Amino acid sequence: MLQSGYMTVMQAGSREEFLAEILRFTQQLGFQTVSATVVLDHVLAESEFITVDNAPAAYRSAFLSRENWRRDPVMQHCKRQSVPIIWGQSTYTDGGQGDVWEEQARYGYRAGIAMALHLPEGRHFMLGVERDQQVPSDPVELTRIVADLQLLTVHAQEAALRIFVPVSPDKSMATLTPRELEALRWTMEGKTAWEVGNILGISERTAVLHVNNAMHKLGCVNKHQAVLKALRMGLLR
Repeated sequence: MLQSGYMTVMQAGSREEFLAEILRFTQQLGFQTVSATVVLDHVLAESEFITVDNAPAAYRSAFLSRENWRRDPVMQHCKRQSVPIIWGQSTYTDGGQGDVWEEQARYGYRAGIAMALHLPEGRHFMLGVERDQQVPSDPVELTRIVADLQLLTVHAQEAALRIFVPVSPDKSMATLTPRELEALRWTMEGKTAWEVGNILGISERTAVLHVNNAMHKLGCVNKHQAVLKALRMGLLR
């Protein structure tokens, strides 16, 4: 077991450090690429995906494509189960997705191991490692690798949630006024600024101002990001 690796992953203080540590661990196991994804489910909005990886630049757009994820049998396995999946070309051809494997194989994604942890409050963590050759055929070695990756996944999810989904200070939660929260809540329901104004008995311009103020206070660049952050902070129910 790579005991020291677990602790250094736990101690990562940024996304860059986190990626560097899980990549170091991955390469010690004989794999070239790694990805770690936090998924946050929201009741009234689309799930939020936060991913770090070292995918080749030429392949990264396709690698992060939600449409490709819906077709990918490995991703679908991780979406539904916590049991690790050891995959290769047959995983894709048996699922009728041989073309997906052909495309990713060009970039070194020929075989790998992936797993997921499904946590309370609609939180999920997925870790995948890949290489340009088949996984070891020796069952003892393969069992050791899977065990190491399972322990890494447990330690990595704690660090990932801490880094990717930090708990906001109480003072940040107190900065939103009741009107700003109401405007965000109706925005979450899909209402336009004009509709929000009618519901709250204010002008459209004032409704826009409330949403913009909330965005600024939450450090967000658009209203959709502000809604997601407010949900994550527990400000919206």
